Amino acid sequence: MGDPPGRVLRARRVVPVSTPPIDDGAVEVRGGVVAWVGRWKDWRGVGLRVEDLGESILMPGLVNAHCHLDYTSLAGQIAPTRAFPDWIKGILAAKSALSDAEFEASWKEGARQLVATGTTTVANIESLPHLAAGLRAGTPLRVHSFVEMTGVRSQRDPAELVAGAMAHVEGWRASGGRGDAGLSPHAPYSTLPALLDEVRRAAGRSGCRVTMHVAESREEFEMFMYRRGAMHEWLQQQRPDDDCGVGSPVQLVARHGLTGPAFLAVHVNYLWDDDARLLGESGSHVVHCPRSHAYFKHQRFPASELAQAGVRACLGTDSLASTRPTGGGAPPVLSMFDEMAAFMAHDSTVSAAEVLAMATVRGAAAMGLSDGTGTVAAGAPADFCVIPDDGSAADVHEVIVRHAGYVSETWIAGVREASRA
Repeated sequence: MGDPPGRVLRARRVVPVSTPPIDDGAVEVRGGVVAWVGRWKDWRGVGLRVEDLGESILMPGLVNAHCHLDYTSLAGQIAPTRAFPDWIKGILAAKSALSDAEFEASWKEGARQLVATGTTTVANIESLPHLAAGLRAGTPLRVHSFVEMTGVRSQRDPAELVAGAMAHVEGWRASGGRGDAGLSPHAPYSTLPALLDEVRRAAGRSGCRVTMHVAESREEFEMFMYRRGAMHEWLQQQRPDDDCGVGSPVQLVARHGLTGPAFLAVHVNYLWDDDARLLGESGSHVVHCPRSHAYFKHQRFPASELAQAGVRACLGTDSLASTRPTGGGAPPVLSMFDEMAAFMAHDSTVSAAEVLAMATVRGAAAMGLSDGTGTVAAGAPADFCVIPDDGSAADVHEVIVRHAGYVSETWIAGVREASRA
């Protein structure tokens, strides 16, 4: 397949994110990347097809820094529970009832929803990595796949578990697809110290990134800080608890050398005194999933504490298994716009511009992307989403975070992949 044809996209407003918004803007695309961006009246090119998007906002494709595509079909299937371990038991039971074909269909539907709601790059947790190669090849999304590992229930040897995961990582990387690959030890409570050490060594050798659910629930925090609580009681017969009662979940992953610029700590809802500093000084990234956070009714996300420590948090969707129905009881969909709106609804201290950055450039930074992903800038991938411009005089970032539903268009590598027209 050759490169997509060169063209110019014109819109009422172009929002590069990395630079100020442009009224009556234009973007020239060649070979799947942005060749030029600026005011329409300043474009001097010739011989290219011009597409006028009309009363629209053209902005970067959104970057989803944490997702479980294969749980899409579980939307509304698991009711919120009083104790987090009970929800874990529920999703384990729901997953065990699904066939590989059902997981594949769920993954594909989740990918379709992301493209239709403007996401172009996603960090996805692969719970069935043997299915991922074909799924990755069948979607236009830039999928950065992370192999999920636990080891507690299976009792598999940690070295063997990581070796198998790295075989998938190396295979996906060698395939030349649009996204990278990495490792995902699931969470402190579902893994063992030896597995975390093996992950650190494998990631160090390969240069791959690591993502992990960390300090997600109060029960997890109590298990590791105090060696007590519902999660500790549930797991004490399934795993040794030598790592419990000696510090917070954040301190645990730091002790095993996982924190650093290539580490994505997902959730991080419950912090001990020095946890934010540990994350900030190590250069670790934090991924906040606002709708999942609201589903479990966690305590307030420590956004300001993390920011003061130098942590630039980004956003992810998590899965629809932990997302409540939308207004009117409609089934939820995977949407970074809905995540931005949920965050704005629960934290009035952040600006719309900052929330948009969390859904674009910050997610790209967390995923180690330095090619301009998450921006509209010369040399960046031609990944865009387009939404209607309501014509108001409001700040364009406010218009963006108020958007609901599907986008008008999604472009990936200079190709229109979704359109409501």
